[in-house]
Amino acid sequence: MTELQLQRSQNSHTISLLVANKPGVLLRISLIFSRRGFNIESLVVSPTLDGRFSRMTITAQGDPSILEQIIKQAAKLVDVVHATEHKDISAVQKELALVKVKLNPETTGRVLQVVEHFKATTVDLTSNSLIIQATGSSEKLDAMISFLSEYGIIELVRTGKIVMARGKEKT
Repeated sequence: MTELQLQRSQNSHTISLLVANKPGVLLRISLIFSRRGFNIESLVVSPTLDGRFSRMTITAQGDPSILEQIIKQAAKLVDVVHATEHKDISAVQKELALVKVKLNPETTGRVLQVVEHFKATTVDLTSNSLIIQATGSSEKLDAMISFLSEYGIIELVRTGKIVMARGKEKT
């Protein structure tokens, strides 16, 4: 891991919110981050088992004391049921990436070795490109992308982190 990646991971925070599944909730949450000068790196919103609620997973970088204030302010909103920051120890965090890589006869074998090494899968293949699907930690995906960049990445899409508390603890 490079020094920049290490610094990024130490300053990175994953926040989980259980919110009412209503229009305008996402806007109110993002405004809290914006007013405090916190940039949202990734945001994943999906319905829960109970369709009245949605789970928001937000990844952001910045000062932990400001983040604490953001979480407290978000928790006070009427449509927010629960807001918490998840640490790596208490939660499972995963991300999905789709990577389209250039192919030619000389590089195809090496690209497929990278796919196999990172336990990724190929989801599309043409004569000049390959789309790879990979899941795992952000660090794993960063490493895979670094290897694939040597062969020419045409396009990259990442979901952002999703998180679930371990054991009986609620996310």
